[in-house]
Amino acid sequence: MYRIDPHRRRSKRLTYLGVPLSTTTDDSTTVATTPPTFAALGVTAPIVDALAEHGITTAFPIQEMCLGLALEGRDVIGQAKTGTGKTLGFGIPLLQRIAAPGSDAYTQLPADAVGKPQALIVCPTRELALQVSTDLQTAGAKLGVRVLSVYGGRAYEPQIDALRSGVDVIVGTPGRLIDLATRGDLVLSHVRELVLDEADEMLDMGFLPDVERIVAMLPSNRQTMLFSATMPGQIIALARRYMNQPTHIRASDPGDDNATVDAIEQHVWRAHPMDKIEILARVLQANGRGLVIIFTRTKRKAQRISDDLTERGFAVGAVHGDLGQGAREQALRAFRSGKVDILVATDVAARGIDVEGVTHVINYECPDDEKTYLHRVGRTGRAGASGVAVTLVDWEDIARWQMIDRALKLPFKDPLETYSTSPHVFTGLGIPEGTTGRLPKAQRTREGLSAEKVEDLGETGKQAGRSRREPSKPDRSRTGGAREGSREKPRDSKPHVEKPANADSTKPRRQRRRTRSGNPDQPSTA
Repeated sequence: MYRIDPHRRRSKRLTYLGVPLSTTTDDSTTVATTPPTFAALGVTAPIVDALAEHGITTAFPIQEMCLGLALEGRDVIGQAKTGTGKTLGFGIPLLQRIAAPGSDAYTQLPADAVGKPQALIVCPTRELALQVSTDLQTAGAKLGVRVLSVYGGRAYEPQIDALRSGVDVIVGTPGRLIDLATRGDLVLSHVRELVLDEADEMLDMGFLPDVERIVAMLPSNRQTMLFSATMPGQIIALARRYMNQPTHIRASDPGDDNATVDAIEQHVWRAHPMDKIEILARVLQANGRGLVIIFTRTKRKAQRISDDLTERGFAVGAVHGDLGQGAREQALRAFRSGKVDILVATDVAARGIDVEGVTHVINYECPDDEKTYLHRVGRTGRAGASGVAVTLVDWEDIARWQMIDRALKLPFKDPLETYSTSPHVFTGLGIPEGTTGRLPKAQRTREGLSAEKVEDLGETGKQAGRSRREPSKPDRSRTGGAREGSREKPRDSKPHVEKPANADSTKPRRQRRRTRSGNPDQPSTA
């Protein structure tokens, strides 16, 4: 396995943060250089023009280092910090190497390969798949490349119809990809480009058998690229099995041992669970605060925080597993459009949410491990912007946090004991004095989540338009009774029959036997 270090080509490389990179020569003279343009790196004009329309003209370090090798068809393992442009690092070579509709290369495809996917990108979560497909559609808009995202929670029929009409690039989650391939609707025998995005997360989520099954359906003469912010040993072993002499590219500064982007200001506080919501409400009123993502460990806690903040006057949306796909996409659309400025999410959104203007990320609870912390915090400070990350640690989670702190070499081994009235909460984040736990009515200017309509996706496993949090019909027991706590009357299993007028006078009353202290008493009529 080959490996390229960023200081192999330059004596020092600084992460591009919206200012020119600087190169340190042997005589200690600092020379200012500008990041290279995509055109200078060999990217074709249609892709360059499509990116330029969205203000993307220069390459980040990971993109600069990957493009040359990937465009040659080499297998690549790309590793860089979260938010430094890994998607375009594999997306641009992939789009340039496939045969775009209308091109000479497309007319030379075999008859059975026309309209079949030429590239496959496997993602661990639905939100990441949707984000990657959006970025590829942006970069390949002038090429006419047809990109389709397939993932669970949506109806099969629209995805099947799109596959039959012709698709060039497939972006999907392992489960839905296997389902469509097993049904025969997705043909993978013509795929020439394979990308495993956030491969370490797929391993953590138990997708390794599914990934192996998908790779077995692909041709052996393909280009394989693997990208992730962290690269554990299992990923390297996976690369050796399915890649051909891959080049490992790690884009980082020679003297930079930090796992997070330097532009992210981090705060770690030890807080009491009963006071967290008050601290959170004050942090959300900091000066210059833009969009905010709040992370929790459980679905129930995410919904509870969303409800509490909504009651306090904030415009909040939620993304977690108890919501249907339509409700999750509704919250993300409202968040991107600014109808809500706060998104409460579980780790299902820790990877894949790339929204411009996210200034604060708040860990309402201590993350499970250092990788989760990296990907949560990486939702801010993206593409050269700056950001703020606040982590609230419970007393019982101190040991877990210290393990994260030691693994990431952070200076927060002993978090500062913090309450909603602590002075450093106000001074550290620029919160005006006198701020309370409720948003003033004059500042409640957002339209709110209800302003964004829920799209009918024909969601699988439930009635259309019903989210998982909506109550379903009560369960029926074997005797036809309703579930305990339901107000509905049990249905009678026998058909209704009209009684004769004198039924009560002709039918003898049933006798009941009463007992006292376990001894039978005299029969009586009741």
